[in-house]
Amino acid sequence: MIDTTTKPESTPPRRTRRVAKPIETGADLLRRPARLSDDDARILEQARGILLRLAGTPGRSFNAPHATREYLTVMLQPEERELFLMLALDNRHRLIASEILFTGTIDGASVHPREVVKCALRHNAAAVIFSHNHPSGVAEPSQADELITRRLRDALALVDIRVLDHLIVGCGSTCSFAERGLL
Repeated sequence: MIDTTTKPESTPPRRTRRVAKPIETGADLLRRPARLSDDDARILEQARGILLRLAGTPGRSFNAPHATREYLTVMLQPEERELFLMLALDNRHRLIASEILFTGTIDGASVHPREVVKCALRHNAAAVIFSHNHPSGVAEPSQADELITRRLRDALALVDIRVLDHLIVGCGSTCSFAERGLL
C-alpha cells in the first residue's frame, strides 16, 4: 500500500550570524628572525591571546586613549595584511563588540560604509572607534584614510552614531585622528 498522506515539511535549519573574531595567525607572525625560540614565540602567542580576551571583554570602558591604543596595538600590530576593525561602544564608551570588518592586502583594504553602518546598528552602538594597521609599519594616515574616515563619520551621523576616533597602528607607534584634529 502506498502512503498518500502528505508529511509536514520540515523547516530548514536557521542560519546564525557569526561575529567576526580576530584572526589568530599563530607563532610565526610573532617570531623575529634569530631573536626568539619556538618556545618564546608560543609564550608570546599565549600572552597575546590572554591580553585580547581581557581587553576585549564586553563592558570594558574605552574612556582612556592609552587603553584603546594598547588593545588595538596588541590586536593589529603583528598582522601581515591590512585589517579594518571597529569597536562598538555604548553611551558610556563601554565595549559592546570588537569586530574586524574588512581584510585587505599588504598595502590596503577596501572599506564599505554601508557595511560599517549595518554593523554599528546591529550592535546598537552609540559610538564607534575605528582602527586599521599599516603592515609597512608606518602609522601615518594617507589621503585615502582621511577620506574614508570622513565618509564613515558622515554616514554614521545620519543614524546618530558618533565616531570617537580612528587609530592607525604601525610598528611601535599609533596615530590618532582625534588627536590630530582630523575628525
